[in-house]
Amino acid sequence: MIFFSDFDGTLTLDGHLTKDFFEIVEYVHEKNNELIIVSGRSVSWGHFFLTHFPLKACIMEGGGVILYVDERGEIVQEPLITLLEIDRLAAFTVKLQHHFPNIPLSADSFGRLTDRAIEFKFMDEELIDDVMKFMDQENINYSKSNVHINFWCGEVSKYLGVTQFMAKHRPIKEAKNCWFFGDAPNDESMFELFYNSVGVSNIKHCIHRLKFKPRIILEGDENVGAKGVLRYVKSVS
Repeated sequence: MIFFSDFDGTLTLDGHLTKDFFEIVEYVHEKNNELIIVSGRSVSWGHFFLTHFPLKACIMEGGGVILYVDERGEIVQEPLITLLEIDRLAAFTVKLQHHFPNIPLSADSFGRLTDRAIEFKFMDEELIDDVMKFMDQENINYSKSNVHINFWCGEVSKYLGVTQFMAKHRPIKEAKNCWFFGDAPNDESMFELFYNSVGVSNIKHCIHRLKFKPRIILEGDENVGAKGVLRYVKSVS
């Protein structure tokens, strides 16, 4: 089995890694299954995941980059958008910062390749609206997670990242043996198109805003974040 999972709010609790996360990693590894983190976090976070945990691959920047450990034990990264789009994003980021001088880019923005992130918790609603309108005017794509407004150029989504990863790196795996866990609007492409989709119980904060909902929604405090993922993984594997 492959367990794909969002990171923030799904494998964390209040922004922290807890013992449940480490138990998930250990349990999946012991069962000879695979955990693949699919996150809006940066490529640099992907390197952290692959060097500090027994993970073979991850999909970062909302589906913009695949990272995996090759047969030599080296980390390989595959951007899923063109160099032209990467350059257009870099130019827009400069323009955005010029237009909004105090915009709080995320601390990990220096480690990003195919997207950038804004720490919207430090912004008021009016500024958030102004920034998103500016992105609309410039034909820049964006989405809102639990912690960031991520923005990018080109076709990027978690679902596209996962399907391209599966086609190239795990072609023998059947969809019925793959699961996805999430809790936020930037997981919606997976909820729409991935049959075995599971929302941990804290998805209730945004479920009313989702056009496409996970097929299974966990309930109760015992299924918040990583606790819910751990319980569900143990029930199916």
